[in-house]
Amino acid sequence: IFLKMIRMNLYRMHPLRSILSKSRSCNEGLSRAISSSSSQSPAILRTDKGFVTTLTLNRPKKVNAINDSMITSLQSHLDQISLDDKIRCVVIAGSGKSFCSGHDLKEITAHTQSLTTSPSSVAIENYYRDIFHSCSRLMLTLAKLPQPTIACVHGIATAAGCQLAASCDMVLASQTARFGLNGIDVGFFCSTPSVALSRVVNSPSFVFEMAATGELVSAERALQMGLVNRVVVDNDDGALEDEVKRLSNIVAKKYPVAMRMGKKGFYEQLMMSPEAAYAHATEVMVKNLMCDGTQAGIDSFIKKKEHKWD
Repeated sequence: IFLKMIRMNLYRMHPLRSILSKSRSCNEGLSRAISSSSSQSPAILRTDKGFVTTLTLNRPKKVNAINDSMITSLQSHLDQISLDDKIRCVVIAGSGKSFCSGHDLKEITAHTQSLTTSPSSVAIENYYRDIFHSCSRLMLTLAKLPQPTIACVHGIATAAGCQLAASCDMVLASQTARFGLNGIDVGFFCSTPSVALSRVVNSPSFVFEMAATGELVSAERALQMGLVNRVVVDNDDGALEDEVKRLSNIVAKKYPVAMRMGKKGFYEQLMMSPEAAYAHATEVMVKNLMCDGTQAGIDSFIKKKEHKWD
């Protein structure tokens, strides 16, 4: 019944074809991507500029729906970035008219149909489990990434696409962007996306409403809910990208050791009681103050000079 409901409603969830990706390098090392063996278009585009790296979901004709190759590609890039001290900020963006429409239901359905000859449903259940395990690992990687992350959202961010945005440290959205957990429209509740949203939105009831109704919310509404940090007016082509660039450059200019230490401590203390959180944060600040770069910054401040961290 579940598969039948998916097939009947695929047109509402933007079906895509499967891509098997592999790594490649281009543009003299400044733009790199994981590319497909069956298509010339890479699933993820990577651009490095200064201390900022931008990872762009690159399935624009299919509204950047997430498939296995996209998860693998994005995970690979983030794993590499986490070890690169030269990168100080990461931007997640979408190519084409939208950020991301969620999981590729056509690919999922095609794969499960190939497993229907199995004498039991165990193979299908395991396939579903693998999809959501790998997706959950990707979202947790974003939270644990040493560098701050910024989601640049335009068009729609729905289901796992909304989850991806919410898993970033900051979300900037165009005024016309819309967010939603619309899996319920084809018969499944967006349970895993709700994990990410319920931890950033002001009230869990807002998230439940989104997941229970499938209705999309405007960027302004998402701002009020706490899902979005800033809304950029669409009065100019490139206005959103310009604001994301401005914010990411501000973040990238800060002392990277303090930023990495601070991000880790910030998310750790969220899981603690206030008493434990203060004790933990105290130790983080003491460790931070013992850094040579921090002392150099304080010395410059006292001397009324601007300090730049190389």
